[in-house]
Amino acid sequence: MDKSQWKTENWFVSPWNYFEEITEGFTPPEKVRIHDVTLRDGEQQAGVIFTKDDKIRIAEKLSEVGVHRIEAGMPAVSPRDEEAIREIVKRDLKSEIFCFSRCMVADVQLAADCGVDGIVIEIPSSEHLIEKGYKWPLEKAIDLSIKATSYAKEKGLYTVFFTIDGTRADMDWLLNLVEKVATEGHMDAFTLVDTFGVINPQVATYFAKRVKERISQPMEVHFHSDFGLGVANTINAVLAGAEVIHSTVLGIGERCGNTPMEETVMALLTMYGIDVGIDYGKINELSQLVRELSGTEVPSSRPFIGDGAYTIESGIPTAWFRNVYEEEPTMLFPVHPQFVGRDAPKILMGKKSGVDNVLVWAERLGIEVTQDLALEIVQVVKLRSHDLKRVLNEDEFKEIAEKVKARY
Repeated sequence: MDKSQWKTENWFVSPWNYFEEITEGFTPPEKVRIHDVTLRDGEQQAGVIFTKDDKIRIAEKLSEVGVHRIEAGMPAVSPRDEEAIREIVKRDLKSEIFCFSRCMVADVQLAADCGVDGIVIEIPSSEHLIEKGYKWPLEKAIDLSIKATSYAKEKGLYTVFFTIDGTRADMDWLLNLVEKVATEGHMDAFTLVDTFGVINPQVATYFAKRVKERISQPMEVHFHSDFGLGVANTINAVLAGAEVIHSTVLGIGERCGNTPMEETVMALLTMYGIDVGIDYGKINELSQLVRELSGTEVPSSRPFIGDGAYTIESGIPTAWFRNVYEEEPTMLFPVHPQFVGRDAPKILMGKKSGVDNVLVWAERLGIEVTQDLALEIVQVVKLRSHDLKRVLNEDEFKEIAEKVKARY
């Protein structure tokens, strides 16, 4: 087993991830690509609105980071959405520009008029949603799909067939529908869509393999996180052969969101040795931009991008920080903060802190303290933090340190 797979200057994960007994069944594609849906599905998160300028700024940053495809929106939604897509196309970005459409010829024509490289054409694919949600006969869904995808081919658009609620459909019905569209209509790629986030990781593996057995076109995966399984399901589908990942920055999207790009690409890189080829050092620049423009609150504990992802308050980890961080930072943080565009870790002062926190702060602030003084100071710090129900700031710490020193 190659140690450089699980331990490098930038990350340190478990060597168990690379045991042959674990990896022997994996069949990932030679290359995995990211299809970003932040500007379309991400904006569907309740309360999120991107202006034309917002969308352009995000698209430019996505391209700068190296995202392969950008789903710029759905032109049929509004004239302003259409304007944004047209302007993004004009920017001649490195990323391919796609748009989203219903299975309607008029939508496809509008997409072609915008000048995009490709189109994602949606169709309800579970019998209950077609008959009850749309009030359509099943034949109508099939007929519309064939007509819309055939027209997309006429227009020279790379066509991705997108099956809404596919994971709650009868599996044979769904695969038969996809094969029919592929043969009688047109399909450059098929997207397995877990619209309501209702499959488990084992199903993601199983169904991806079933698709590969019956469908010759590339497979894309679009998973939601209603049960918090978007990342795990996406990774399992990739390990079973899925070539394209649909994801959003921050994981924003309808209800509980889409598969978050940040965790997915970092897990693939460090735990599976699959490099999607983006600039990982700009992950936080991108996430901060989307965070600002979407107004999304990000939990401080979110991996890589949360405000607290590289922050320590507890005493024992602070001791580790003092002992090993300079020489081996990934012993303390599994991914080096600089690798994902973060500053050096922060040591906080609070209820859970220990003597090492006091020593770190005292050195930074130029306060001379002995080990015994540090022991006295940390006891006062703990009580003050507990009573305030928050960590302390530098002025509060200085006040405590001065009072304790004055007693000696």
